[in-house]
Amino acid sequence: MQAAKEDKALGKEKLERIIETCIAIENHQVEPFALNVEEIIKIVKEYFPHWQHPDELRLDAEALHHLATVIKMQSEWVKQRSTSLYTDPFLLEEKIRQISRQELAELFLHAWHPIVAQEKIGLRTIADGLRYWDALAPIGERWKDEDVAEVPIGQTSRGELVLQRVISDKEFGVELDSYYNELKAKTAEKGVDGKLDYWDFIGADTYEETTQRAFLTAFLVTYGYATLEIDRLEETIKIVPFDEPRTALSVQAASVPIAVSVEDWRKWKRGELYE
Repeated sequence: MQAAKEDKALGKEKLERIIETCIAIENHQVEPFALNVEEIIKIVKEYFPHWQHPDELRLDAEALHHLATVIKMQSEWVKQRSTSLYTDPFLLEEKIRQISRQELAELFLHAWHPIVAQEKIGLRTIADGLRYWDALAPIGERWKDEDVAEVPIGQTSRGELVLQRVISDKEFGVELDSYYNELKAKTAEKGVDGKLDYWDFIGADTYEETTQRAFLTAFLVTYGYATLEIDRLEETIKIVPFDEPRTALSVQAASVPIAVSVEDWRKWKRGELYE
């Protein structure tokens, strides 16, 4: 009897640890494949016959629910990487560092498939070329001089340049500070855990204004006003404003290209961007 109680206590403890690990994976704190699914299923099957009370069965069901979520995340991860032929660059770098120069040269030789072709001009090709040149109009007719109206040199005002969007109507530094304050206000209003969805910040009524906001956002990140958090698995981008601009960054900044296409803008307008 005592042994059975100890087994049940140990089983509950294991199920609670499984649930904690699964929740950490769901919150993207741990990689999906850090969990050995086969081993977990063995543990669940081993202790299932011992459960009798509703609380014990609820704990078992909760563990299975979280385990199913992790399996789904693993499946999506594999599907995404396989369809895009994705290979982690760090793994490639590590493999290259481990092999010798001789092995690297042999790999290049196996993968190298040069294309060799021989071309020559035959009588038919020469005849086609002659017919082509004979059919061409004289150069004087093909390259006619265009009549370009001479425009006198004049002056323009700053207001006209702003109207044509050649320059901004604000000093760049002032505009960037204003944009930074807008980011902090929107994050406080709509953000979660101090983070705001990238598209919810740059998105505007027109595509032209959206690209302008994306342009300014890039400077916010470059100049230390904010940072980006990119989730490769979920394909989401969050922008995180700092409480104060950071003039000196603790890590080396890296370039992160983000496409702001018309199609993505239309999906964002329809609320279909992350579907």
